Amino acid sequence: MERKIEKFYLKWKRDIIRKPLIIYGPKQIGKTFSVLKFGKKEYKNVVYFNTENNQQILELFTKERSTDKIILNLSLISGETILQEDTLIIFDNILDNLIVKGLKLFGSEHSKYHIIAITSRREKLSEFKGEELQFKGMNELDFEEYLWACGENSLSELIKESFNKHKTCPFHKVALDLFHSYLQTGGLPEVILASLDGKNNFEIDAIKQKNIDIYKKEIALNKTLIDIPRGIEVINSIPKQLSKDNKKFQYGLMGTGKRAKEYESTINYLVNNQLVYRSFKIKNVKSPLSSCRETDSFKLYLPDDGLLFSMFHLNYKQFITDENIKETIYENHIAKTLIENGYSLYYYQSEGKAEVNFVVQNRMGQIIPIEITTKTNSKAKSLSVFMKKFTVNQAYRITENNFSTKKDIRYIPIYAVFCLNDIKC
Repeated sequence: MERKIEKFYLKWKRDIIRKPLIIYGPKQIGKTFSVLKFGKKEYKNVVYFNTENNQQILELFTKERSTDKIILNLSLISGETILQEDTLIIFDNILDNLIVKGLKLFGSEHSKYHIIAITSRREKLSEFKGEELQFKGMNELDFEEYLWACGENSLSELIKESFNKHKTCPFHKVALDLFHSYLQTGGLPEVILASLDGKNNFEIDAIKQKNIDIYKKEIALNKTLIDIPRGIEVINSIPKQLSKDNKKFQYGLMGTGKRAKEYESTINYLVNNQLVYRSFKIKNVKSPLSSCRETDSFKLYLPDDGLLFSMFHLNYKQFITDENIKETIYENHIAKTLIENGYSLYYYQSEGKAEVNFVVQNRMGQIIPIEITTKTNSKAKSLSVFMKKFTVNQAYRITENNFSTKKDIRYIPIYAVFCLNDIKC
């Protein structure tokens, strides 16, 4: 599978001031596979170390503070010759600060050794920070990468061209059908491969359930034991939370007597480790948007549409015919795509309950409201009211229809949300 991050790897390799690189992101999204693929293609050899419960590697980085001795010992452990510029050294499942301190030595010396470390614990990055290291986040396949996996590279180019040139997409129905298939599978590589290999729905659901269990196992790494069952409660409640008319997260849906204070650290842990995504409510709009957020009012989303699809216990026919469920999964998709494309997420709700689904601010400081328009709310007026009230000059409506523009509002097909990118590699 072709991944967008591969271009970043190549740029990193060619960088004159290249530093050890730490790739972070949830489990099962293809981090290790993509790095190994890159190494095999671009280097004479690859030396791989799984650091999880690896005492030999931990002791090496505990004792040695010389990069030459570290390389010599890594070569002995692996049985491979490690060459400057021509060997890719990979450390997988990085959790220990002692190993990271060892990697920083290579960064501080501007070493000619090429090193990539991989972790699924984003919250550890605050401990790993340093000028000697470089960081890059990775997520599951977005819809464009899914199109590549399906052999639909030309279609992805047509979608981007339609977005950039403000013109209709000639294969709109084909793109929408493929997008609906993507929502059913989600972006986890194993699930997509199973679908492309013709596995039946029961086999695919079993794979997705395994991945849900892996996410829940990640919660078990939380240092506070009491927060482990709470974390699972939060994840299990998300389908019910998003099914409500008011999708604000409500603690009472997890049971009588549940209180915000009891779940604050749990939810922060889930958000920090990309196990859920969060959108804060705002009632006012000014720059920066973060100054307007109400920390006690928020929505939670899952980082993979396919897992949410399975947690709703849906089949494809139910998804296509139930407009409320479809809109819910659309909203989850937009939320996760915006966050993964570099935006912090907010939603606007006035005292009169008028709501704009998403409000984002790009790197240029521009504030952009985004509203979902479906058959059930095709006459929504919240966006127009918002634009007039806060003097906003650009907005998006996400729809099942083709690209179009009316006044200052751009209508974007749901399958083209990946084009709203605020990240530069």
